[in-house]
Amino acid sequence: MSPVEQWLHAQSRAGCELYLMLDTDGQSAEHAALTRDLGTERFRPLYSGTPAESLVPTGPLLLQIDTAQHPALQTLLATPERNWGWLASARHVELDLLAAHWRERLITGERPNQAVYRVHDNRVLGRALAHLQPEHRAAFLGPFNSVCYWHAERWNAIDNPDPGHHPLPMDPPWLHTPTPELIYANVLFDNTRRYLVGEHTEAMATLAEQLDVDEWLWGLIQLTHLWGWQQPEQVHFLLTRSLQLPGYRPGKSWLPKPGEDPAMHFERVYQEALYWQGEVGR
Repeated sequence: MSPVEQWLHAQSRAGCELYLMLDTDGQSAEHAALTRDLGTERFRPLYSGTPAESLVPTGPLLLQIDTAQHPALQTLLATPERNWGWLASARHVELDLLAAHWRERLITGERPNQAVYRVHDNRVLGRALAHLQPEHRAAFLGPFNSVCYWHAERWNAIDNPDPGHHPLPMDPPWLHTPTPELIYANVLFDNTRRYLVGEHTEAMATLAEQLDVDEWLWGLIQLTHLWGWQQPEQVHFLLTRSLQLPGYRPGKSWLPKPGEDPAMHFERVYQEALYWQGEVGR
C-alpha cells in the first residue's frame, strides 16, 4: 500500500470526509470531470469573495469528494509531479467554513501591495508545514484534521494537533517560510500569469499574437531577479509597463546605471515612465 493509500485508509477509519484542493491551471480535464460529477454543492472557488475574485475562472477549487476512486482523482494521484494541489480530511465541517478558513489566509499585505498566498500549491503547503513549529500548525490548517501532499519528491502527511476555528495571527508565521530561488520564480510566474490574463486580457491576447507569452513572462521574471526588483509594486510596474512598450520589452534606458542600487534604479525608471506617459497624454 502506497503512502497516499495508507493516508486515505486512515482517514476513512477515522470517519473523516475527504477534500481536494485543486489548482485548476493545467488540470482542465480533471477540473471539468470533478465539477460535473460532484455538482455545485460540493465545491467552492477559493478566490470567490476575495480581492482575487476576477481570477475565479482560472483559480483553485476546494472540493468535497465522496471517494478516492473517482477516475479524475486517480489520474491526479498517479501524476503528483504535476503539482496539482493536495488532499485533506475533516470531520463534520461545512464546506463553506473550510473555504472561509483558506480565503482568510489567501491575500497578504495591504493595498496596493497585496499578493496571493498560493496555499493551493502543494509546494507552498509543503514548505510551510516543514518550516512551522508544531504549535503553529493548528492556526494554519484550521478545521482540517489532516493533509496529504506531494513535496520533495515524495508523499507527505501531517495531522492537525487541534482541528477547529483559529483566528488569523497578526503576523502569520507561514508567511516567513524561506523560499528557494527556483520555487520562488515558479510561484511568481504562476501568480503573474494568472493576474495578467485576468486583468489585462486584451493586451495579453494581442501579445500572444506576436510572442510566446510564457517565454516573454519568464524573461521579465528573470529581469526582476537580475535588477533586484522583488517588491510587489516593482514587479507589477515592470509587467504592466512592458505590455505598453514597443516589442513588449524594456529598452536600453531601463538598464541600471553604475552606482544605482535597486531602489534608486526603480525610482528613476518609474519617474521616467510617468514623464513620458504625461508627454503622450498631452
